Amino acid sequence: MFKQLWPAIGMILILTLITGVVYPLAMTGIGQALFPRQANGSLVERDGRVIGSQWIGQGFSSPRYFQGRPSAAGNGYDAANSSGANLGPTSKKLIDRVKTDATKRQTENPAAPVPVDLVTSSASGLDPDITPAAAYFQVPRVAAARHLPEAWLRQLVEAHIEERFLGVFGEPHVNVLRLNMALDAVQARRG
Repeated sequence: MFKQLWPAIGMILILTLITGVVYPLAMTGIGQALFPRQANGSLVERDGRVIGSQWIGQGFSSPRYFQGRPSAAGNGYDAANSSGANLGPTSKKLIDRVKTDATKRQTENPAAPVPVDLVTSSASGLDPDITPAAAYFQVPRVAAARHLPEAWLRQLVEAHIEERFLGVFGEPHVNVLRLNMALDAVQARRG
């Protein structure tokens, strides 16, 4: 019996070493060598200080900033607790939250319908992007809070729309952090 058991134990140890140590270390090394920025989280810096990641959504609550999708991750935008809400379409809790959020958003811009991505969370709860419609919807609020012309803000949003990858994959979207950074930078230059 031991004659048959030792090869099995040996294979478990060898495969554990290969798949649990060698392969992860090799992939980490390759990632660091070929794509160091992406392998380290695609961090965004301003004035030498990390202010976020281009791939992880952040909470912007001030009316002076464009806001992302609601977060279902932990206590709001908690990257250590990333997950969706796991509430189904018939969940009363989800329906009540969406109605409350939609009513609040509608007061910000009564002239336009509320885009669905401003009242629903993503699967990860940390989506860094919104649709162009969601960004345009927020223009009147941000313009009023910053005393800027709406037409100028619409141009800024348009300049930050990222099109489909290779013209086919995904949907056009706007990275909220990058848009807000551009807004701060341009307003700082304007005085």
